[in-house]
Amino acid sequence: MRRWRSLAAAGVLLAALAAALALTVAGLRPTAAERGHPSATDANRPPLRFGSGGSFKVALFADLHYGEDAWTDWGPAQDAGSDRVMAAVLDAEKPDFVVYLGDLVTANNLPIPNASLYWDRAVSAARGRGIPWAAVFGNHDDMPFEWPPEWFSPDGVPPLRCPPTSMSASGADQGCSFRETPRIDLITAEISKNRLSYSSNGPKDLWPGVTNYVLQVLSRSHDDPALLMYFLDSGLDSGGGSYTEVLSSAQVKWFQSQSQFLNPNGRIPELIFWHIPSTAYVKVAPKAKSEISKPCVGSINKEDVAPQAAEWGMMDALAKRPSVKAIFVGHNHGLDWCCPYEKIWLCFARHTGYGGYGNWPKGARIIQITENPSSTVSWIRMENGTNLPEFHVQRIFF
Repeated sequence: MRRWRSLAAAGVLLAALAAALALTVAGLRPTAAERGHPSATDANRPPLRFGSGGSFKVALFADLHYGEDAWTDWGPAQDAGSDRVMAAVLDAEKPDFVVYLGDLVTANNLPIPNASLYWDRAVSAARGRGIPWAAVFGNHDDMPFEWPPEWFSPDGVPPLRCPPTSMSASGADQGCSFRETPRIDLITAEISKNRLSYSSNGPKDLWPGVTNYVLQVLSRSHDDPALLMYFLDSGLDSGGGSYTEVLSSAQVKWFQSQSQFLNPNGRIPELIFWHIPSTAYVKVAPKAKSEISKPCVGSINKEDVAPQAAEWGMMDALAKRPSVKAIFVGHNHGLDWCCPYEKIWLCFARHTGYGGYGNWPKGARIIQITENPSSTVSWIRMENGTNLPEFHVQRIFF
């Protein structure tokens, strides 16, 4: 949160305090800078709002991994498959909002200009249908380029497909650079070019974690928020990128500040999105490859949870807030279960992309929130059009 600077005149101070009071009374909506949004683009974004039927539906696309082995035949075929999955889900469900839940691209396969092009391809599924979206980073979105061993074969390096010129966020001409793919370049390109993007590059004091921001969904009948969605950058793996897989103590303090400012009485339900599961997921997980049984619900349980490197207080902060209903993550392609942790539901999405490991059927988790009375229902929509409700109960959040 921004701290008020000392003001020379008492009249100016009183005016500022009055404005802050008016902000609190009028729905507890912070400024663009306080949310982490670039204020220049805020004016072009209409507010998110519950529909006339009193619901708000969100589709989660996790682990798309665009751009893997683009110099092969099967690499582009994987990307075409991911295109098909998202098209099928969006056309069947017609959600109000899309969340890209990390690993949109496999950046270590891509020179920086191409990473931006593949990122743009990933969000085009929502953009082409006029559906607003937001994104968080995964552990593969920001990594150093790895020279493929095939490039040292007798066939040699394939023709490179790079833009004629490409400018980084700093304004430098990258040409066909193979340097590390910076997160800030990817997200800056997204939010500057797309009116329907609600993503944010987050507060600078939380960098190198970038996608840390909160979005409000307004009531269908008035201009106060009826749902808060928090997005957090959960870091990268030790094999590449700029920092480790963890939610930092600084992010914990940021969440506490934001949630207390926006929702001091806890009357507004809150949903949380990040990419890599916390260590709490390990505590509640069904035994890998076993049948999913109550109190957990889900349809695939094919591997162990691969959690963040450490737990530095975020789960404690979330568990203390009754308004936090659920956390949604990706990362594990062979899991799509939800399990209760204290009073919170810990949920995996469904592996959406054909990129990345695993050959399990592809789909997406759908979340439908009802404003009054407040409730949430979730299910899995598969690429082939089938709808997989949770096995034992469908109403999994309260």
